[in-house]
Amino acid sequence: MSPTTLIGLVFLALILGIYLFSVSIYILREYERGVVFRLGRLKPVKGPGLVIIIPIVDRFIRVSLRIVTIEVPSQDVITKDNVSVQVNAVVYFRVFAPDLAITQIEDYHFATSQISQTTLRSVVGQSHLDELLSKRDELNSTLEHIIDEQTEPWGVKVTHVEVKNLDLPENMQRAIARQAEAERERRAKIIHAEGEQQAAEKLTDAGKIIRSEPIALTLRYLQTLVEIATESSNATVIAPLPIPIDLITPFMKKLKGESE
Repeated sequence: MSPTTLIGLVFLALILGIYLFSVSIYILREYERGVVFRLGRLKPVKGPGLVIIIPIVDRFIRVSLRIVTIEVPSQDVITKDNVSVQVNAVVYFRVFAPDLAITQIEDYHFATSQISQTTLRSVVGQSHLDELLSKRDELNSTLEHIIDEQTEPWGVKVTHVEVKNLDLPENMQRAIARQAEAERERRAKIIHAEGEQQAAEKLTDAGKIIRSEPIALTLRYLQTLVEIATESSNATVIAPLPIPIDLITPFMKKLKGESE
C-alpha cells in the first residue's frame, strides 16, 4: 500500500470518527427530554444534560416540556337556540410524557390543534347564546376538561383554554342592545318604586310619633321656618303660629261661662 493511499485512509477514518462522535453526543436543556429508539425499540427517556447514543443503531428525538400556545382559528357555529356566531380560542398545553407523545401520536401538536377545533364547535353548539355571554368561565373549564381528557393518552396535558372572541351578527347585536336598555329601564323603575315605598314607611312612622307627641308638630313647624329664613334672607313668611290648645282652654271655658 502506497503512503498516499494510507494517508487517505487515515484521513477518511478521522473524518468518519469525528462525524460519528458528533452525532452520538447530545446536550439537553433543563426543559428538554430525549426519546431514543435502539434498533426500533423504545429506550427510557433521556435527559436533561449529556446524552450519548450509539450512532446508526440509535435514533434520537428531542422533545420540549415547555408550555405551548396554539390559537384555534375562528369557527362558524350555530348555538342551541339557532344563533349563528363566530368564536375562536387559545389553548395552552405541555408534554408530560415524551415517550407517549412520540409513540402514541404522529404529530401531537397538529392533533391537539384539530381536537381543540372540533371540541370548540361541539361545546358552543350545545350551549345557548346567553350561556356563552354570561358563563364564559364555565365554558372555558368545560373545554379544558374535554380536550385534556382526549389528549392525556398522548402524554399531553392541557393547562388552560380561553375563549378569545365571540362575534355576533349585527341584527343580534341590536337585539341584545335593546334588551339591555329595557333591562336598565326595568331596574330604574324598581329602584324608584322601592324608594317611594321606603319614603312612605318613614312618613308613616313620623306621623305616629307626631300623633303621640303633639308638641313635635310645633317644633317641626318652627324648624321649617328656620330653614326657610336660612335659605333666603329676603323671603317674608306670613303664617299663623300654632299654639297648643291646652294654653287657651281655660280662657275659652271662662268666656263660655260669662256668656251663659
